[in-house]
Amino acid sequence: MTVLRHTNVSFSNKLAVFAAIFSLIVASGLDAQSEAAKRPLMAYVGTYTSPLQNMRDTQVDLPPGNGRGIHLFQVDRLTGAMTPSGLHEMGTSPSALAFNATRTRLYSANETERIGDDEAGSVSAFSVDLVDGSLKLLNTVNSGGKGPAHLSVHPSGRFVLVANYFGGSVAVLPILEDGSLGEASDIEKDSGKVGPTRATNAPPGSFAFSGHDQIHAHMIESDPSGKFVLHVDLGLDKIYVWKFDERKGQLTPNNPAAVSLPPGDGPRHFHFHPNGRWLYSLQEEGSTIVLFDYDSHKGRLAERQTISSLPLGYKGSNFCSGISVSGDGRFVYVGNRLHDSIGIFSVGESGELSWVGDEWTRGNYPRSFNFDPTGAFLYSCNQRADNIAIFRVDKKSGTLNFTGQYAAVGNPSIIVFHDLADEE
Repeated sequence: MTVLRHTNVSFSNKLAVFAAIFSLIVASGLDAQSEAAKRPLMAYVGTYTSPLQNMRDTQVDLPPGNGRGIHLFQVDRLTGAMTPSGLHEMGTSPSALAFNATRTRLYSANETERIGDDEAGSVSAFSVDLVDGSLKLLNTVNSGGKGPAHLSVHPSGRFVLVANYFGGSVAVLPILEDGSLGEASDIEKDSGKVGPTRATNAPPGSFAFSGHDQIHAHMIESDPSGKFVLHVDLGLDKIYVWKFDERKGQLTPNNPAAVSLPPGDGPRHFHFHPNGRWLYSLQEEGSTIVLFDYDSHKGRLAERQTISSLPLGYKGSNFCSGISVSGDGRFVYVGNRLHDSIGIFSVGESGELSWVGDEWTRGNYPRSFNFDPTGAFLYSCNQRADNIAIFRVDKKSGTLNFTGQYAAVGNPSIIVFHDLADEE
């Protein structure tokens, strides 16, 4: 018979065993971190793909859009270079893109009029593969109006807000548990007298006219708190402010319901300063930036400064496009189409802007631009040049330096980023 006996194990041997187990655990964790670190920085580029092609941006008929849908790229973190990585083909012009807070879902506003008997546009929801960045379509729903040109995700993560340019309406789309979209919980349509075709603050000699033919809701986004939602109507020259009910997903007019910009100037996009107290509005046809003080408790805007988006002495036509405040709040950047530049402004202690300079976009009609997650590079979507030009950002001076690098994309409209290395 075999007798089992306790074996005496020295303390030092026990320590060796524990050390070996701990080393395996640490190594396993390091391997996991190493694998995560290998995951790429992804860029997603929305494009124009259909004959609609945004006739509002030009008085000359253009051929069908050259994009093929949402184009995927891997981005070199050191150089900013973009390498094609995939394509989600869509024929409905996914011209605006927005992530949810965790970047597990991507939403696209499809700037078309093809959906249903009422010729509405659509919004699509995608899941994002957190290893390779690929997209999987979850569903597509009616946008609540024609030609949706902008969308954003409410800070609660429960709603997508949509601005329908050709429909002149804004809509609230509930986000369901799996990230897909439900039918609109609210649709509000703008109304009023359309502004003049000649902008009050247009540069001398300007023939810029793109949106004062009818009402045009152009952008919608909540304030940082999520209590209020703002949207601009370019045709009516107004910024609207809504109270937002997070339980019902409904908009109620604030008091006052809107602020007016100079007739014909055409507010297009806006961006809050990181402090949440200043809002910068960019006017498409007036080529101006207007600084507003923002009362986050009452949802009220008070105009304080107006400055041209163009260099002193410029004459001729220009259409402004996008506006962005740097992550550190020290600079404001704006896109100028026809002048084909990114205007650069420093932010003073009270929020007022001062001209720093501008940088040629190395391609015409910069429809939008964006920064990589670190703010080290700026990417200009040069719509009519069918390319994205890449610039290095000098964070001290705010200036831009062309890297000499382009990415070829047909009719790029927007670029957004997701660093998969941040995912565990």
